[in-house]
Amino acid sequence: MNTELLRQYQAEAEIFKALAHPTRLFIVHTIREQKLSVKELSNMVGIDISTMSKHLDILKKQKIIVGVKEKNSVFYFLNMPCVLDSVSCVKNVTDNR
Repeated sequence: MNTELLRQYQAEAEIFKALAHPTRLFIVHTIREQKLSVKELSNMVGIDISTMSKHLDILKKQKIIVGVKEKNSVFYFLNMPCVLDSVSCVKNVTDNR
């Protein structure tokens, strides 16, 4: 495998790694149609804000989500909606097991 191909596969793998946690999958599904703050998301999941912030940072690093500051809060929305296609594919496979 050449260096360029390896680099491409590594970048793709990083996206999948970022999605590889139930809380992060919940975030992606939840913010696909609405902007939510870290506080709103942490309340929905039932975890503390610092833990939610770590999950959000992982998704932001891969540009899967984006945060927009509005007054004193940051609201997150889905920046990479195509990841839901991959998630739907996996869901179809797991539903048919």
